[in-house]
Order: sequence, then C-alpha cells, then structure tokens
Amino acid sequence: MLLIPAIDLKDGQCVRLRQGRMEDTTVFASNPVEVAQRWVDAGARRLHLVDLNGAFEGKPVNGDVVRAVAARFPNVPVQIGGGIRDAATVAAYLDAGVQYCIIGTKAVQEPQFVIDLCKQFPGHIIVGIDAKNGMVATDGWAEVSAVSAIELAKQFEQAGVSAIVYTDIARDGMMKGVNVEETAKLAASIKIPVVASGGVTNMDDITALCAVEDQGIMGAILGRSIYEGTIDLAAAQAYVDQQS
Repeated sequence: MLLIPAIDLKDGQCVRLRQGRMEDTTVFASNPVEVAQRWVDAGARRLHLVDLNGAFEGKPVNGDVVRAVAARFPNVPVQIGGGIRDAATVAAYLDAGVQYCIIGTKAVQEPQFVIDLCKQFPGHIIVGIDAKNGMVATDGWAEVSAVSAIELAKQFEQAGVSAIVYTDIARDGMMKGVNVEETAKLAASIKIPVVASGGVTNMDDITALCAVEDQGIMGAILGRSIYEGTIDLAAAQAYVDQQS
C-alpha cells in the first residue's frame, strides 16, 4: 500500500483545509517545492497535489507550482487534482511531467468526459470521488449531488481509470480517523483500485487500512497528520511494506 503525502496549494502556498472550507486554512509552508523535497527525502513514492483555488474557480490557478514540483522530482509520480475541466489541461500537465490527472467535479457532471480522457490518455486518469454521507460532492465540496459514491465509481469500471481517490469530507482535515468502513465498502464494490483520503490521523488508521487492503485499497493520502507529526511518513511506509 502506498502512503501518499498531500500538498494542497492555495495562492502558491502549501496549506491544509478543514472539511474543504477555504476560510478554514492553515498555512504550513510558503514553498511547496521544499515541502515536496521533505516528503521525497522521507521516502514518498508518489505525491498528491491539489490546486484548491483551481477547484473553486474551475481552471488551473497553481499550475506553475505543480510544474515546478514535477520538474524537480522526475522519478516520483505526481498526481494533481483541482480545476481540471478539459483535455487541454490534462495534456499540459502530462507534458510538464505530471503522471496522473484527477477528475472530480466533471466526473459527476459529465461521466463521458472521463471515458474520453481514458482513451486519449490511457493510464493517466484518476477519478476523485468526494463524498458526504455516501453522496458525491462537487465544486470544491460546495455542492452535494444526488449520486452515490459507489454508483458513480461503477460508471468508470470499463473506462480504464487508474484509481479512485475516495475522500470522506466529514473526516477531511479533522484528525478524527479515516472512514475505513465506507472506503472498504467502495473498494469491494468495484474493480478499480481505491486510494483512501480524509481523516488519516495516526498509526491506528494505517493499521486499519492494511487490514482491508485486500479489498482493493492501493494507498492512502496523508495530509494534516504528517504536517503535525502524528504520523511519521518514513516509519509508516516501512510498517506498511512489512505487512505486504
């Protein structure tokens, strides 16, 4: 199982939000490239970047920072989400060295868009499903749809999506523990590998995810926990490797 550090970008800085609220922001660093270096030095095998401004504006805003991170670490896969609404944006990110583009809002609004992207950019498309009480949220989590997370994920089973990043909004940034039950339920319902996100707080969460890894959970995104020190990334990844 991969442990993937999150670098959330707002106004060019590395921040963390609580439950996706832009007004509830903690700034962790002014230089996201240096933050990425910290996690790569700790053994990160993939980086998860989110353009928070982009998610709300519907277009890339922190693209320069994303490109700088990808250029600095050509051997570490970078996945980026937030504001990706057209094929040209995906092409630009991939050309810059990004490995995976995460489609969230538009996956809900226009599932065919994801299917088309998978054909155009095979092996490079991830779907981000952000849910509240099992229902999908969009537009930077500002809107909750009438579509369930499992229902949405099943639409992409034959499309060639590389993974589903599943975020429980109620847990995100709150340090209250990951929603293992819902994550495992989703993973067991589909053939696409699932990456857990939201609320991973300490080693108990890592242990719980390892216990259901065989359901189809390929990784977990770590945010506030590694910034505040409740999880040591290097030690946690070493533990996970021993369980495999």
